Amino acid sequence: MRSFIDFFINVGRLRGLPRRGGVLIGAKNPATVTDHSFRVALMCLILGREKKYLNLKRVLEMSLIHDLCELHTGDWSPYDIDSILPKNKKEWPTLFDKWPRFSLAEKRKMSKAKHRRESEALTRLVKGLSPSARREVKNVWEEYEKNLSREAKFVKQVNRLETLLQALEYGRDQKIRVYNSWWTGTRERIDDPILVKFMNALEKEFSPKRK
Repeated sequence: MRSFIDFFINVGRLRGLPRRGGVLIGAKNPATVTDHSFRVALMCLILGREKKYLNLKRVLEMSLIHDLCELHTGDWSPYDIDSILPKNKKEWPTLFDKWPRFSLAEKRKMSKAKHRRESEALTRLVKGLSPSARREVKNVWEEYEKNLSREAKFVKQVNRLETLLQALEYGRDQKIRVYNSWWTGTRERIDDPILVKFMNALEKEFSPKRK
């Protein structure tokens, strides 16, 4: 049981790890990795029931496991790549309005490096678990990361939608500007009909009220 205790204590530390996007835009008490993962799981459970042929057990496993590696890697944003953030923070808003664009070669290189870094981090996190438990966690994570199933595709899109929802809440509750990149990055990744419908509802709900 000691290995389980150590694992759960380590995972609990994610409650103190703020999401990078919230930090960059200056949110007060930004959402943590745990906050994010919990709502992704709940959104997957509720919205996933609207889908046929989805294995909801697998969906929930992925939603809970997908960001565990960030305990050791931290949470990253596209703006952290290759130090594209200007040193002058006054220039950040202009950058945040543009979704970062990279060439196919750059994307492959970054994806490979990210996968290696996060895989090593996850291996470190689960090393004290039984071989079967380690294998299960790693297999679920790999399925998600490599987009190997319809369940993985669904969770990845919900993951992005939760990020958008959090940004919209920052905008409403803390009067923080909702940058164009939040919408651009989401629209380009969401194609599931149920999730497109949800995204459109978000846009309607959070759009400025016209007089």
